[in-house]
Amino acid sequence: MHEIVTLQLGQRSNYLATHFWNFQESYFTYSADELSPVDHDIHFRPGIGADGSETFTPRTVIYDLKGGFGTLQKYNALYEIEAEPKLSRGLWDGNEVIQQQPTIPLTEYQKNLNLGLPLPQLKAESVRYWSDFNKVFYHPRSIVQLNEYELNSQLMPFEDWGIGEDLFRTLDREHDILDRDFRAFAEECDQLQGIQIFSSTDDAWGGFAARYVDRLRDEFGKKSIWFWGLEDGARFQRHMQAIATANSARSVNEISPQTSAYVPILDPPQNLPTYVNSDLRSEWYSSALISTALESVTLPTRLRCYRGIGSWLPAQELPQKIFNIQAAIISKQDLEDEVNVRPDKGAMVVEDEADQNEALLQGLDLDFSWSNSTPAKRIHVFGYVEISRGFGGESSLTSRARSLQSRTQSPGPLGSVQRYHTPLSLPLLDSFPHDLFRGRGASDSGLSVRASLSTTTQIGDKVKNLQKIASRLVGVDEREALVNGLGEISKAYQDKWESESDSGDDY
Repeated sequence: MHEIVTLQLGQRSNYLATHFWNFQESYFTYSADELSPVDHDIHFRPGIGADGSETFTPRTVIYDLKGGFGTLQKYNALYEIEAEPKLSRGLWDGNEVIQQQPTIPLTEYQKNLNLGLPLPQLKAESVRYWSDFNKVFYHPRSIVQLNEYELNSQLMPFEDWGIGEDLFRTLDREHDILDRDFRAFAEECDQLQGIQIFSSTDDAWGGFAARYVDRLRDEFGKKSIWFWGLEDGARFQRHMQAIATANSARSVNEISPQTSAYVPILDPPQNLPTYVNSDLRSEWYSSALISTALESVTLPTRLRCYRGIGSWLPAQELPQKIFNIQAAIISKQDLEDEVNVRPDKGAMVVEDEADQNEALLQGLDLDFSWSNSTPAKRIHVFGYVEISRGFGGESSLTSRARSLQSRTQSPGPLGSVQRYHTPLSLPLLDSFPHDLFRGRGASDSGLSVRASLSTTTQIGDKVKNLQKIASRLVGVDEREALVNGLGEISKAYQDKWESESDSGDDY
């Protein structure tokens, strides 16, 4: 068994992670004759409930601010509520006055889910918190509310990177966060495969995550850490945009060198294909869109058919740790067009290395990666992993670059390339926005998806651009360390033809 323990840091990451856990719950089978293609032991832990029955809950620790959990209670139907110790009357003889915040009422969806009744169709206006569309039970140890700050507070907003950093240090000094919250989940694993972290990076959660990753790296040495960093893709007022950009720069500088993979995710992406519902102002919608790519691209880590494979990600030992994430939702018409359009030209893509690099990234029209304000003259791929799911058999899309296969799986100009395929489609759940995609998939057959992670020379250009902007936004006391750190990171993405001519700009 190769378990993965998850950390969820903050409201935005919890929206995304809730979709992720709902997908995992949907893969469970309840017949002795039916084996799920997904190994649930990777992400779920066995336990004993209050009535002595066996339970299966996610291997995750969920952090959010006061008021961020919505209707989700620390103790649920699987576990008893621990009795609060009462003060002796000898210690306190006065009257007791209990102050309690109003209870948030359950939505119709959650009421029916608890009662086992038919579920109503969810709408954006009915989803107030991420817990409103949650379908799984969590262990009480998974729920960690940080009472020092309140969700959406105008008086004490949780925005500045340094605030999150200070909060982690304070809590860690008082409680030792790893011992209190994380260690029990890690120690019950037979063979820990890695740690995945969901967190926003352009607000105070970036600072909180950076110090958490420091502790994890010190404690767990060479274990893989995969970091999914959410950045708000919407446009802000100039002052707020400056804070968010400075926060993102610090997160890249502090977190990415410590991880096996650092994946920045624009939420929502700047450009959308026509088949996507363009109204993504709802966090429920935008996180659902991201989840189609993230759940798909991580699927090989938990599929039984790929058990025992080597590293899921390419180039784990190379210095390039930042990855772009892209995806495409494939329709039947796309498959037919791929077969019929220019079948005699398929081999032309392998004539030149630049064409080979471009061929890898073609057709992925959901691009969650950073906007590239200074496009690269050409693209060199250092590492690439692609997952196709839901296609019938060996579709033309999965074999489109078959002539590259033998060349890209061995050391060569394209770097490391890995491809995976499974007929398991992405399920369209009742907790998922029913109208997110137009003309794609069906409730009975699910979605066919191509998703990829890639690390290319484009990332170096993006880090350089972030370096230039950050040099004007941060204070003098931290500017030099930040600019130098981002400069070192960007150098890892210069290929051998440009490393000599494009080094060391001073800011």
